[in-house]
Amino acid sequence: MIRALYTSRTGMIAQQLQLDTLSNNLANVNTAGFKKSRAQFEDLFYQEIRAVGAGTAGGGQVPSGIQVGLGVRPTSVQKIFTQGDYQQTDNDLDWAIEGRGFFQVIKNGVEYFTRAGTFTRDADGYIVTQNGDRVQPEFAIPAGTVEVSIDSGGVLQAKDAGQDILASAQVTLHSFVNPGGLKAVGGNLFLATEASGPAVEGNPGVDGLGTIAQRFIETSNVDVTEEMVNLIVTQRAFEVNSKGITTADRLLEIANSLVR
Repeated sequence: MIRALYTSRTGMIAQQLQLDTLSNNLANVNTAGFKKSRAQFEDLFYQEIRAVGAGTAGGGQVPSGIQVGLGVRPTSVQKIFTQGDYQQTDNDLDWAIEGRGFFQVIKNGVEYFTRAGTFTRDADGYIVTQNGDRVQPEFAIPAGTVEVSIDSGGVLQAKDAGQDILASAQVTLHSFVNPGGLKAVGGNLFLATEASGPAVEGNPGVDGLGTIAQRFIETSNVDVTEEMVNLIVTQRAFEVNSKGITTADRLLEIANSLVR
């Protein structure tokens, strides 16, 4: 019964992490380029009361043994990089990635990666994120530009009123062997890690990289209905584990009353 108390406790802690993860997903349902997270768990060590295959007094063999599990623990909170839906806008600097890849930005001299293509320009004309981080490769929109265009292959052009090209550049995307190994740091940004592998740069539409859609943004890949169902399941699982603690406590109370 004491074991049941601690086993149910691990279940309640696991469901609390699940709730935290689901709540963050729902909080970011309208965040451009956001990728939902999924908490994953594993069972804990088993206490072996009778070994599997142990011999019996009659010369037979125990077919299954007795193993009692000691609960659960979290193993990871994994980012799920499925494609989000697209929302059309009228902004020339809204770019959505159709397929694999990340934009690269520089923040305080450090390379970060993002799927949120909601860009703007700073006081010097450079294309930047909403937090002022410059998109790589850097591109300054010249004075006199009336239209900024980018094709699916990443060719960026600034044009004047006569449709003459004032400046152009090639926008590149970056991919990773294991995007789930990227470290989320907030602000729609990710950092490369040893688990993700190094960033591989390439042109959009080449070597499996996605293409770029101008005047579109990629919305969050959070499915509100799915998350709400998971919330209900999490709540019930938490309640069931709390019932396990209550039941074990009552059994202990009964056992203690025997000595009266």
